[in-house]
Amino acid sequence: MTTTPSAHPAARVPEPPSLTIRPYSPEDEEAVVGLWSRATRIAHPFIADEGSGERERKLREIYLVHADNWVAEIPARGVVGLLGMLDAEIGGLFVDPSTQKSGIGRQLVAHALGLHPTVTLDVFELNTSARAFYARLGFGEISRHLDPDTGYTLITLELTA
Repeated sequence: MTTTPSAHPAARVPEPPSLTIRPYSPEDEEAVVGLWSRATRIAHPFIADEGSGERERKLREIYLVHADNWVAEIPARGVVGLLGMLDAEIGGLFVDPSTQKSGIGRQLVAHALGLHPTVTLDVFELNTSARAFYARLGFGEISRHLDPDTGYTLITLELTA
């Protein structure tokens, strides 16, 4: 399944060659956990042991099991992105660092907007790169709160198609 372009900023960048967005399957677990670990360590260097330990266990046992997960796949590379939806909330958006800035994240957001006309997400205040990415797509801040697991501030953002 590929995302259909629209007038929304999240869909303005052309898809990388042969990018497919499809439902996650259990066979994707190791590839997804690997890309999540690499991406989250870069995105959240302020969180001790990020990308492993208890947070990895939660990814495997809770989020990959209970969320509506989608993967972005390029035939020559395999799985390069993960979109986890909790109803209309983007619970996780991760792109392999080796393929970032190629439009994959934008296509995953566009896919989320194809599923739900309005989406929300939480981003760590200290994750300035992700905050800039979401701002470029047009997300707006609606609230702030402390993450109970880390004690760091999360910003809740919203985007309507």
